[in-house]
Amino acid sequence: MPIEHIDLNGRASDYPEALSTYDDKPPIWRVLLYPHRSLPATGFVWTIGLLSAGLALPLLGVFGTNVLWGVLPFLVLTVAGTWYFIMRSYRDGQIVEELSLWSDQLTLVRVDPKGARKDWQANPYWVQITERDEPVKHYLTLKGGPREVELGAFLSADERVELKLSLEREIMQLR
Repeated sequence: MPIEHIDLNGRASDYPEALSTYDDKPPIWRVLLYPHRSLPATGFVWTIGLLSAGLALPLLGVFGTNVLWGVLPFLVLTVAGTWYFIMRSYRDGQIVEELSLWSDQLTLVRVDPKGARKDWQANPYWVQITERDEPVKHYLTLKGGPREVELGAFLSADERVELKLSLEREIMQLR
C-alpha cells in the first residue's frame, strides 16, 4: 500500500528512516507516501525472460541465413528498450513523501528520485487542506503561510481521499 502509517507506540521519532524531526519530540502522527509498484522485481525478470524467449522463437526458422542479421538488431533493440523503460519507471517511482504532525507543527518532506529534498512546514492550526479535481481527481494541496504544496500527487484518487480524511481527523483532534 502506498500509504504507510508509522506507529511505534508513541515513539515515532525513533523511526530510523525518519526524514523530519522537530525539537527532539516524537510526532503525534506520521505517514509515508510512495508510488505503487505494479511490477515487482520477480515480475520484471519474468517479463524480460518471456519477451526474450517469445522474440527468439521466430528466429529458429531463419538460423543460418542472412535474414537473421536483418531481424536480430530490431529484436535486441526491443528487449533493450523494454529493459530501459521499465528500469526508468522504477527510478522515477522512488519518490517518498513523509508527512509528520506535532502539536504545533506540520512537516512535509519530499525526496525525489534524484535525491533532492524539499521541506515544507506550517502550524497545523493554520493549515488549509484543499481538494480539487484539476489536474487530477481529488488533487490535494496544503497551504500554510505563503506557500502551497501538493500532497501525494502520485497516489490514486481513492488513496488521496483516504489521506485527506485521515489528516483532517488528526488536525481536528489537535484543535
